[in-house]
Amino acid sequence: MRLAGIETFAVAPPGGIGGSYWLLVRVSTDDGISGVGECYGIPFAPPVAQAMVVDVFERYLLGEAATDVETMFRRVYSAGFTQRPDPTLMSVFSGSEIAVWDILGKARGVPVYDLLGGAFHERLRTYTYLYPRHVHEVGGVHQVDGEGDPYHEPGAAAQRAAEYVAQGWTAVKQDPVGPYSFQGGRELSLYELDRAERNVAAIREVVGDRADILLGTHGQMTTSAAIRLAKQVEAYDPLWYEEPVPPDQLGSLQRVVEATSIPVATGERLTTRWEFRDALEAGVSVVQPDVGRSGGIWETKKIAGLAELYNAQIAPHIYCGPVAHAAAAHVGFSSPNFLILETIQTPFHARIVKEPLVWEEGYLLAPDTPGLGIELDDEVVAAHRAPDDSPLHLEMSQVPLSSNNSAT
Repeated sequence: MRLAGIETFAVAPPGGIGGSYWLLVRVSTDDGISGVGECYGIPFAPPVAQAMVVDVFERYLLGEAATDVETMFRRVYSAGFTQRPDPTLMSVFSGSEIAVWDILGKARGVPVYDLLGGAFHERLRTYTYLYPRHVHEVGGVHQVDGEGDPYHEPGAAAQRAAEYVAQGWTAVKQDPVGPYSFQGGRELSLYELDRAERNVAAIREVVGDRADILLGTHGQMTTSAAIRLAKQVEAYDPLWYEEPVPPDQLGSLQRVVEATSIPVATGERLTTRWEFRDALEAGVSVVQPDVGRSGGIWETKKIAGLAELYNAQIAPHIYCGPVAHAAAAHVGFSSPNFLILETIQTPFHARIVKEPLVWEEGYLLAPDTPGLGIELDDEVVAAHRAPDDSPLHLEMSQVPLSSNNSAT
């Protein structure tokens, strides 16, 4: 059973929830089995990203036995004399690698988690961001329509949190300190610090002890700002404080870990076990690999095992489509130190696959079908092709942001 071909699909999800475009792949074998995968966040326009995926597949995976996952990873990891963590190269590879595991599960007639040690968990706890009810996308930025902004307005955040908890969710997340800026870590203004605290306080007031609060801050702060914010929100007992400083500032991350009682999490912009080892050495309590960037299913499983040595837990990052979501779930089902799985539930996430995965009161149930347990609906994929000039998966503000202690 050897890898014989690859197709790529750039898909634009309506509203942009999960990113401006998803890069999905389908890998086929010489004996007629196909598997699906997803690359996360390749920082290039769709045609360039698709060409990268095809190039890497044809150089290093074409003709290989589907079982030789370790060999394929090592070849790509060393491509072009790199042999070091490279987020773009690993994102390119991860989608094909996920598809290979889908193939292996189908060939053996078992779910992927059975190939990773079996289902340690029968169901996975999941969480959601506080998404607005009505949202559209302009230039890669979410615009909220007329109901208040749950990212920055305490009343709107509390209302959406209460609605999600009523639906059965036991954990909700928000980023109260955006927008994301290309300038790296910045000092938050007193206004921003106060607004963030009011958001967290409002959410805690309405959810009580029925739900955890997860604070995602996307590496936007200086070390001092991150510590100041942590001290202001400690009283509301967040489950974690996510990526408080830029991902290349591990010394700063360690200083934040040492300054707060809130568990610190990171990982969506890291790749391979080597970068996660450094984060664990810095003292993080929760690692958040994105299986579509971290090196694929096999490498993410290794990251989970590595985290156990540091008494840390794994909470896979998911801001993408349903294929990477399913792949991360299989790692979660098979990992003893799994904590919680990020989840996006929109009508389009369910519609782009023939049969979506199944949730029950905020928990994802283990699929019993072979492979990843999902198949793409090709008609829906074709009807939502991303334009060649699509915004990138996620974008940052291209102007410096002020810290002028005002609302603007």
